[in-house]
Amino acid sequence: MRKKGLFSKMIAVYIVIIAVTFVILAAFLSYWFQGYYYKQRKEQLITQTATISKMAMDYINNIETPTQINERLKFMARYLKADIWLIDSSGYVYAVSNEKNKEYLRNQLFKDDIEKLKNNQIIEKKDIKSSEYTNYGHIMEVPIITENGDFIGAVVMNTPIVQIAEPLKKVYTIIWISVVLAMLPACIFIYWFSQKIILKPLNEINITAKKISKGEVERRVHIDSDDEIGNLARTFNFMADSLEKVEQNRRRFISNVSHEIRSPITSIKGFIGGIIDGVVPNEKENYYLKMAYEETQRLTRLVNDLLNLSAIESGKFSLIIEEININEIIRLTVLKFENKIKEKRLKVDVCFDSDKLYVYGDRDRLIQVVTNLIDNAIKYSKHGGNIQINSKGKGKKVLISFYNDGNNISNEELNHIWERFYRIDKARTSKMSTGLGLSIVRGILTQLGEDIWVNNKENGVCFTFTLTRAV
Repeated sequence: MRKKGLFSKMIAVYIVIIAVTFVILAAFLSYWFQGYYYKQRKEQLITQTATISKMAMDYINNIETPTQINERLKFMARYLKADIWLIDSSGYVYAVSNEKNKEYLRNQLFKDDIEKLKNNQIIEKKDIKSSEYTNYGHIMEVPIITENGDFIGAVVMNTPIVQIAEPLKKVYTIIWISVVLAMLPACIFIYWFSQKIILKPLNEINITAKKISKGEVERRVHIDSDDEIGNLARTFNFMADSLEKVEQNRRRFISNVSHEIRSPITSIKGFIGGIIDGVVPNEKENYYLKMAYEETQRLTRLVNDLLNLSAIESGKFSLIIEEININEIIRLTVLKFENKIKEKRLKVDVCFDSDKLYVYGDRDRLIQVVTNLIDNAIKYSKHGGNIQINSKGKGKKVLISFYNDGNNISNEELNHIWERFYRIDKARTSKMSTGLGLSIVRGILTQLGEDIWVNNKENGVCFTFTLTRAV
């Protein structure tokens, strides 16, 4: 079974809302027009009451005969499209406009209404059921009062149901036909409008999302609007930009990893293969085995760095936060690099504000940070150059900086030094560096909630990171 889409549900809701709205409007107009019709009819009948009352006065004063009064009532009845009856002060009907119910009404009484009529009240009765003799619909009873204020009877005007129903039926028909005719273009307009501003953009986003999921990460949606759909499109494109960047990084990472792993494996394979095949002289075997061992160590460092970086980025990097003397870590780490420092004849100047400077952090991870930064400073220092390491407190923070003589880093390279496998001097560091050191350093410091940055100094480069001071 096909699922109902958002568009069909929305259109159905809109149509229901429009239908209900128009039905309520039509019902209100029908009710209002019925009241308006009765009001206009009442005013018309009351207006003609003066003429009919004068006819009744002439009849009572014997100025007109019964035949004359009946003829005049017939004329007025045709004009008003109503049956007219005249009753005396006792409630008896003595003259009618319709001969069909003359005998029936001749002896009928309106005694229940006499008291109200005597008090000069106009009586109105609506929707009275028809009998076999009469066709009641809308009855108006208007008292006849002489100039002296005497009550001498009343004029009863009955508009038959047919006379009421026909015009109302025509109006109701017009109202409901208008409702149906108005609903059709309204539904068509809503369908077209919803297609244009909602369904078409959403469909474009959906198609583009499917293409991106299949690897076409360069795809984008092109929707130019300032509403929620436009905002969704811009957010979607922003997400697509991020995915494209992630995909590019992933491809570059795979390419770099493949290259970095292939290189030592190829070397190891060549060295050992040469020894096995007897190509390498016996006196050179130890030399080539040593080189194979170094390549194995390099491969081990690469794998360890990749595992550390993966753990950092996945949030599974465990930290044991404690109070640590950062100055002690710096001193011990510098001693570990004593041989490398002597090989390049570097001058290392370590400057502390105080002998002990305690910070919050993970001891092993901070040793890793300091080790990578010192190793980086040694690699890029000039032969016989200077390295300066400083630690100082600044408010609630501690600033640790590592400066080395050497070439400045270009602005373009500054944007990439934190990337995985990026090397500034690829020729000089390809064997000793995995290109992951600075990425790991920043990842560890980020996990600790700290910052690290790099600045070009005169004749050198300085890396600085922060730690939270232990009070």
